[in-house]
Amino acid sequence: MKVSEAILSRKTVRQFSDQPVSEALVRELIETAKRAPSGGNLQPWTLHVLTGEPLKALVEEVSGKLLAGVVEEAEYPSYPENLKDPYKTRRRIVGQQLYDLIGVPREDTPGKLKQLARNFRFFDAPVGIFFVLDRQMEVFQHADLGMFMQNLMLLAREKGLHTCAQGAWARWANTVSSSLGLADHEILFCGMALGYEDESAVINKLHSERAAFEDFVTLKGF
Repeated sequence: MKVSEAILSRKTVRQFSDQPVSEALVRELIETAKRAPSGGNLQPWTLHVLTGEPLKALVEEVSGKLLAGVVEEAEYPSYPENLKDPYKTRRRIVGQQLYDLIGVPREDTPGKLKQLARNFRFFDAPVGIFFVLDRQMEVFQHADLGMFMQNLMLLAREKGLHTCAQGAWARWANTVSSSLGLADHEILFCGMALGYEDESAVINKLHSERAAFEDFVTLKGF
């Protein structure tokens, strides 16, 4: 698979099959992805990769807290406060497209919350990955981690897998940090589901739109 094909076929998968992913393949993906650019070669990322019983235990712990109405304070906001256009509109449109696709009406708040909660099951993926940074790191190191994650997602496509990057896990930073044994100087950045797409799931038919070239590119001197 060409890099361009991996980019164009990458999408956010929100329902995975139960087909397992081998340790050897996970190791191969991460070993290759670590060649991502890193300013000063800091390589600021730390990964925790869960499958089997450890993954099940964490999912069940969070599910239990959700049912009990437990709410944790996120380490950082998922989106800027008072998000302005065009970003606000883009977010609204893709959200509505998702709920329309799975038959959840605009006014069905419980239905939307139920779908949100599926994040915390990694959408039934067989592998869940958590990305961690040292609290000392700044914005450029966050960019480094983003490039590492993109490498991983594209390499997954090369091997026939799919992913879902999940900022939603920041809502359970305390629980996840405790489960993973993170130190005080470590911060949970996000999670990622990894596995094979459930091709029969309607929700996976969503392909979010991208802005036109002219909307975000200024060319000079060409």
